[in-house]
Amino acid sequence: MTTTTWEDLVTSALLGTDRRAPAPEVLARAPGKDAPAALLDAAAVHTVRRRAGLLPAPPASPLPEPAPDDERPPLPEAARLRLGQLLAGRSGAPAAGGRRGTAPDLTELLPQWLAAANAHGHRAPASLLPALLDAGRARTDLRPAALTFAGPRGLWLARLNPDWRFALRGAPGGTSLPDPTDRDGVRRLWEEGLFAERVALLGAVREHDAAAAATLLASTWSTERAEDRLMFLDSLRTGLTYADEPFLEEALSDRSRNVRSTAAELLSALPRSALARRMADRASTCVGLDRTGGAASITVEAPHECDAGMQRDGVLPDPPSGRGQRSWWLGQLAESAPLALWPSRLGGRTPEEIVALPVADGWRDELHAAWCRAAVRQQDAAWARALLGPPTTPPATGPGTSSLAERSKLLSVLPDGERAAWVAGFIAAHGLSEAFQLLGVCAVPWTEPLGRAVVDALDIARDAGSYPWSFSGVMGLAERCLDPGQADRLEVLTAVPDEPEGASPGAGGYWSEAFQRLVATLRLRAAMLAELTGASTPGPR
Repeated sequence: MTTTTWEDLVTSALLGTDRRAPAPEVLARAPGKDAPAALLDAAAVHTVRRRAGLLPAPPASPLPEPAPDDERPPLPEAARLRLGQLLAGRSGAPAAGGRRGTAPDLTELLPQWLAAANAHGHRAPASLLPALLDAGRARTDLRPAALTFAGPRGLWLARLNPDWRFALRGAPGGTSLPDPTDRDGVRRLWEEGLFAERVALLGAVREHDAAAAATLLASTWSTERAEDRLMFLDSLRTGLTYADEPFLEEALSDRSRNVRSTAAELLSALPRSALARRMADRASTCVGLDRTGGAASITVEAPHECDAGMQRDGVLPDPPSGRGQRSWWLGQLAESAPLALWPSRLGGRTPEEIVALPVADGWRDELHAAWCRAAVRQQDAAWARALLGPPTTPPATGPGTSSLAERSKLLSVLPDGERAAWVAGFIAAHGLSEAFQLLGVCAVPWTEPLGRAVVDALDIARDAGSYPWSFSGVMGLAERCLDPGQADRLEVLTAVPDEPEGASPGAGGYWSEAFQRLVATLRLRAAMLAELTGASTPGPR
């Protein structure tokens, strides 16, 4: 038994002694037909030897520190069960043929549930923390809300599993930052932390003391990589104030062109900054009022060069392919100048009157596009309102821009109620074909007029006999954004309509299915909200 190994015995046992004979010293004890018995005897001896020869196990690892307390109130039992269902992603049985069926999509409801639970200040159930962290690992859009809901115990648990290390890397609510007044702790994390932790730390210090944050950033600025300097600057967009101006002015001399450009963009968002005044001086020499004709108009003389001063202030000298140099420079000057310049420059007119003025020599689109960017950057609602124009105006002939992406940005500047009213008017006038991007910037839940406009437009599309697939994006938004209290009013739309002549075959059934899913989702959302308050709601869950 000195040469036979455990692996030899296992191989002979798996293949059979007829195909793989045991080692000679095993057969010597029981040759021929008794080989299987000899193999088992040898295995028994080896088993004893292996067990007797085990080395002592290493000392047990020390137990982790106890999980911290979480003083938030626990979830009501119904809400806890609902969270387990959402994390498991269980909905109804899938429909045949790959269709979505009538059951709500639970994965799309989880973000809303987390937002509502955080608004109520509930504590995450300990038993569901692993599933919650797994959901955050799989979906980056869930991480801020999931980590806020997981709280200190979620962070404690994340330290014990490398799969959840994302929670330790500075996501909102997911990293343990030192107190902003703890200078040693702040300095240590700033010098030793991961980049995302440092970004989160900078934001926390800025909220407490903007001057201290600027000092912290300046202390290592010269040694940071260009891409990191750019990301740090980008983080200053949140809570940007005039206290940031001195640092941003210094960044205008940075060796990285992208850093210089970003610093200039941030400074132009501060209309009273020195850079904004310099841009106003430049732009005022390019745009003026022409009173020589019968009616006033705007005259434009675009820059003839991009000098060193313009380049230091963030004007990029080289235009993109297909763009003229002078129009490229003009657009950058106009978008960086404070919008307060133009009423005084153009005869004391209001933004609406300025936007309505004719612009000479085909410069209208260029000038209006620059004003759109300026309105968004400076968060100027009056100019955004003027550039959007009435919602009934066709996009191609509107006063500002025909780009739906630009219109969405302008809408984001308006108050929630006004934004919803404008989009509702746009849908009533132009339908849903161009409304998806506009709906995406409206506050949730949609106001009653906006929700009614969307549902009416969907009903019109159904009556036209087309398939609902062209409106699947809007229908998905409606499931997440309509007021849950509208479910009963929409019940009538779940019936299969009579198909008009020329309708797509079976379209009525598809629409019925889509509206059934919409109503079921709204009722489920209503139930979810009620469960978080400990209330009960009638109807299906």
